[in-house]
Amino acid sequence: MQESQQKKGIGLTALVAMVVTSSIGAGVFALTSDLAIAASPGPVLLAWVIVGFGILMLSLSLNNLILKRPDLEGIFAYAEEGFGQYAGFISGWGYWLSAWLGNVAFATVLMSTLGYFMPVFKTGQNVPSIIGASVISWGLTYVVNRGVESAAFVNAIITICKLIPLFTFIVVAIILFKANLFTAAFWNNVSGNFNGGVGIGEQIKNCMMVMMWVFVGIEGAAMMSSRAENKKDAGRATIIGLMCLLLIYVLASVLPYGYMSRSDLANINQPAMVYIFRDMVGAWGGAFISVGLIISIIGSWLSWTMLPAETMLLMTKRHLLPPIFGRENKFKAPTFALVITAVLIQLFLFTLLFTGKAYNFAYSLCTAAIVICYIFVAAYQIKYAWQHRAEKGSNVQLFYGIFAFAFQCAGIYMAGLQYLLLCFIAYIPGIFFFAKARTDNGAAHWLSKGEWLVTCFIVLGAVLSIVLLATGKISV
Repeated sequence: MQESQQKKGIGLTALVAMVVTSSIGAGVFALTSDLAIAASPGPVLLAWVIVGFGILMLSLSLNNLILKRPDLEGIFAYAEEGFGQYAGFISGWGYWLSAWLGNVAFATVLMSTLGYFMPVFKTGQNVPSIIGASVISWGLTYVVNRGVESAAFVNAIITICKLIPLFTFIVVAIILFKANLFTAAFWNNVSGNFNGGVGIGEQIKNCMMVMMWVFVGIEGAAMMSSRAENKKDAGRATIIGLMCLLLIYVLASVLPYGYMSRSDLANINQPAMVYIFRDMVGAWGGAFISVGLIISIIGSWLSWTMLPAETMLLMTKRHLLPPIFGRENKFKAPTFALVITAVLIQLFLFTLLFTGKAYNFAYSLCTAAIVICYIFVAAYQIKYAWQHRAEKGSNVQLFYGIFAFAFQCAGIYMAGLQYLLLCFIAYIPGIFFFAKARTDNGAAHWLSKGEWLVTCFIVLGAVLSIVLLATGKISV
């Protein structure tokens, strides 16, 4: 029995499903309205080219590192290998933060979508919504606690179910597409509330945050590579998953510009796809997309219940966190990490009663936190390619890393520096756990001089964010 358990692993199909499901959550269903507020169809298409290229460079970098360094497990391991233990902790802790903050965003949209059928949930930010989201959160924690590989199989089934409504929407949108409406204001902002003088560059910039959010999760297969049947499958799954995502996102977000005017799309209720499809085919369409959205969010939530716990487990194995965070049950699931993450999600859910735009706030924090991890991946890709520049293809790999690094650094700015500062607050307790893990493993000092310098920078950023919150410069 023990031998069969060792052979059991996650296959290519399940890994592709994890990439797609981890990324396709709530964002794609709200994408059209968010982008219509930001830009006309021309700048939106240019923004997709830029973001698609940047994410492709990141995916190719991940693929290369998975193939060349199969001994490294977890996205944070590249930061540690390239730049030391403390860099590994910063990357891993940021990834963990991003993963469970994404679940808070899912909770908000899920409950507001259920409000389409049951008005008691309203906008997803009331007491019944918090109770419902809490039940789902702990239920998914229980499922993952029964075995990660089994949860991955369930995730593959959910992926198939969630894609059916999306493909249906895209097919109907193609049939009803009006080219003259699509090209009527292809480059320019509409008048009135959208300030017709805003240039193409500014419109593209306004799209970036929304687009980067919907690609969060592209590294899902890389994070689970240690549980894959074949580690090469993790790299393949990342590239295949990205191609699928780009096709779905571009079609789902751009085609509606050929069905409704931009001003109508910008002012439609959220989740936008629900109401667009209802307008296209009648009342049943809203219910159909709503069901698809509910399945989609639950699938993403399941993926993002696995990933933060897996991150803590791998960080513990590399002595970046104390051993208790990696304690596993008989199903090889990291129970303590699952429970502590679920508790933090629960605490954050209570803040939905006091947060103005909970979904936007949660996904902005999530994106800001994960971009830190992506920057380290790109930086290590550059370092690895440079160290092996005598090898065939190293110049191409260096190109991938440089462009991925530049894109993600720009992403920090696009995501909003205020959200990065808020993430620094959550780093402070993590630094304590990192220091404890280091001393538990026999180190003479908690942190080196250079690490203390970085810690001071993080603490100053955290203090600044608290001051900005207190003075109203940052609003939640």
